[in-house]
Amino acid sequence: MSDDSRPSRPEPRTAAVIPAAGRGVRLGPGAPKALRTLNGTPMLIHAVRALAASRAVSLVVVVAPPDGAPEVKSLLDVHALPDRTDFLVVPGGESRQESVRLGLDALPPDYDIVLVHDAARPLVPVDTVDAVIQAVRDGAPAVVPALPLADTVKEVEPAAVPGDPEPVLATPERARLRAVQTPQGFDRRTLVRAHETVTGNVTDDAGMVEQLGEQVVVVPGHEEAFKVTRPLDLVLAEAVLARRRLNDGF
Repeated sequence: MSDDSRPSRPEPRTAAVIPAAGRGVRLGPGAPKALRTLNGTPMLIHAVRALAASRAVSLVVVVAPPDGAPEVKSLLDVHALPDRTDFLVVPGGESRQESVRLGLDALPPDYDIVLVHDAARPLVPVDTVDAVIQAVRDGAPAVVPALPLADTVKEVEPAAVPGDPEPVLATPERARLRAVQTPQGFDRRTLVRAHETVTGNVTDDAGMVEQLGEQVVVVPGHEEAFKVTRPLDLVLAEAVLARRRLNDGF
């Protein structure tokens, strides 16, 4: 006979790490990419609000440029952020991987789930954030939101001289491919082990977990979680914000 009087186990606590130490070369000279403004507000603030919009996220750690932590802290202080969420700013490293590790090192011990989110994806909807968290709660060690590809993809032999024609080597089956977004979600111990173990060149944290031999699962992403890397992306992001304002009535 089951004992229904036992207290239920509390949901594991979730923290988000936002590495925001990059310069954003493809957006041109000027402020670091995360500090470029959308509708008058820095992209970083949009990204922080997007993660804090999830009621499951109780801490957001922003990893600032190595010499820019005071500036980023001031930035968070002057913008309206949810009272129920704690915010922490730590200086980052020379690489994204090092910055994420420094963000992980700053987490209190009572957080079991960690999200890692690109500051350059400022408009990710809260439903996507919640779906990633739920998949980790359900037992996945690593979770990534992703979208099917709209375009056919070709594998090529890279040209020795940029701009030269490149021979096609293969055409992967598009139905099996996904374009990966963030936030990526992790069991904290798995992600820490990945950062302690994997030292090679990686493009995302889920790839590090893959190298451990752990399974990474995909949940549906969202078209508004795109990465702002080029000037045209800024135009698209402004258009998304304008549509949201219209739909929300302000």
